[in-house]
Amino acid sequence: MNSHIAFLRGINVGGNTMISMKDLAAICADIGFENVRTYLNSGNVIFQSALPEAVLQKELEKALSEKTGKAIGVVLRGAGDLERVVKGNPFPDAVPSQVGVLLVTEPVVKNILEEFVIPDREKVVPGNREVYVHYPDGIGRSTLKWPPSLRGGTMRNINTLTKLAGLAAEG
Repeated sequence: MNSHIAFLRGINVGGNTMISMKDLAAICADIGFENVRTYLNSGNVIFQSALPEAVLQKELEKALSEKTGKAIGVVLRGAGDLERVVKGNPFPDAVPSQVGVLLVTEPVVKNILEEFVIPDREKVVPGNREVYVHYPDGIGRSTLKWPPSLRGGTMRNINTLTKLAGLAAEG
């Protein structure tokens, strides 16, 4: 059994797609995920499974669609992958709540920075299947324009990812 973390896109933000974490945990358990735990109210699920990441993603997206009637994107990371994302933070001296990490399902193309419009003081650093952004003025004030190729991802701040990596490492 491997530990995984699922990040749901657009859950409980702005009132559009609401799902309780209790219901989310039940959905995950019903499709065979083991040792299911949620963290925060924004669609973060830690669980164990022996199935490959792509299968887990499809199963969870299908179950969420059946339950909510909406297409809910899911991005998965194994516990080791998430630990590497946290350790790879290129902004270790920044205020952690001002460092966002966009998690995507496919590898980030090497020239992705050419597709961004960065009008303010943000700094963007691509990773493997993630993009790190330092928002020195706060994410709420940002006018950063994301490339269309990354719109299927979901962002968490480095604090949340650090906590989830720790919880996943506990098993």
